[in-house]
Amino acid sequence: MRTTDGSLVLGLHRSGHARDLLESAADLGITRLDTASNYLSHRSHEVLKTTAGDLLPRFSVSTKVGFFPEGHSLDPVRLHVAVEQAFKELGREPDLVFIHNPEHSAASAETLADACSALADAARVGLCRSWGVSTWDPRSLTDFDVPRPDVLMVRAGLLVGIDVLEAAEALAARWRPSQLWGMSPFGGSTAQNVWQRFDPRVFLRGSPPASGSQAAFRSSYALPRVAAVAVGTDNVDHLRELTEALAYEVDDNVVWEYRQLLKARQFT
Repeated sequence: MRTTDGSLVLGLHRSGHARDLLESAADLGITRLDTASNYLSHRSHEVLKTTAGDLLPRFSVSTKVGFFPEGHSLDPVRLHVAVEQAFKELGREPDLVFIHNPEHSAASAETLADACSALADAARVGLCRSWGVSTWDPRSLTDFDVPRPDVLMVRAGLLVGIDVLEAAEALAARWRPSQLWGMSPFGGSTAQNVWQRFDPRVFLRGSPPASGSQAAFRSSYALPRVAAVAVGTDNVDHLRELTEALAYEVDDNVVWEYRQLLKARQFT
């Protein structure tokens, strides 16, 4: 099966940016790559251009700025320069640039709003095509107002706690992004013991012949409800397995029951 709807985003966190993986992703119809200025020891952009420069026109590329070699910063000038640098290193304007985990430095609503305005300005002058916010833990951001982002990216999947899940949904309701994306659907790795202790296929409708990884991945689109999920892998077979999972349907009733269990556990 090939996917061309863009709902699976190949994340390059912890990736070696190998050309054969990117070629396979393109052959599978994956149209989006997601990276960050600090990935691969702050060399992700230049390595991506070197190893896959001729392939990049086949992808929409999103990246993130905010983590610098000396630490995290939401200084608007630094963020603007970082977007300029991403443009130069990739050899093209990024299709989407996120503020990376603003909760690390967002001491006030004004701090974050100024940072968002810097990215919005970068998009306006053609340094990137759109902008957004990527947050690992949105709980400290839910009372902040910012310019409306094109995309908000949050953690998604069965391992996201109810407090983070509800905070992400509250943030999406407040900021009204054009799209909500998910990330880290396996909580870091499919090799964690938790995936051996239960069968996530219960979350799929119609008992399809899916693997546990496929069921966990497909379920992440409903926790919270997102338009796309960024997932990282250097294994082509695993990537193919995940593209095939998009054909399955999530059982919304089971998801609702699971959320009720999470809420009940929160207060025990």
